[in-house]
Amino acid sequence: MADVNRGNRPLSPHLQVYRLPLAAITSILNRATGHAMVAGLLLLALWLLGAAAGGGLWSFADGLTRSWFGWIVLVGCTWSLWFHFLAGIRHFFYDAGLGLEIDEAHKSSIAVIAGSVILTLLSLILYYV
Repeated sequence: MADVNRGNRPLSPHLQVYRLPLAAITSILNRATGHAMVAGLLLLALWLLGAAAGGGLWSFADGLTRSWFGWIVLVGCTWSLWFHFLAGIRHFFYDAGLGLEIDEAHKSSIAVIAGSVILTLLSLILYYV
């Protein structure tokens, strides 16, 4: 028999009610960036295959890599690489039992996000200089 005093509340917390902590979001993003880097690897593989084959495949691969879409994929891949790298370092500290307190995890999440953005911008600046 259902509880009639329950009111209009959900049966269990869900994303409309419960807000994930920043440490959980960055942990999920760490896994997602690992998968997202596959897009950049596919683009790199296509580019290398085009370089080896030459002709029309090279023109297509090089054009795709130099297009706005290729630029977005490569910048996204660069950010994913830096984010995944920094989050991986953070997880090494977690494995050692360090930084597991809520405040420390929140600060390290902010550091991972800020560090990945700064390192991506630095990578772009170094590429274009």
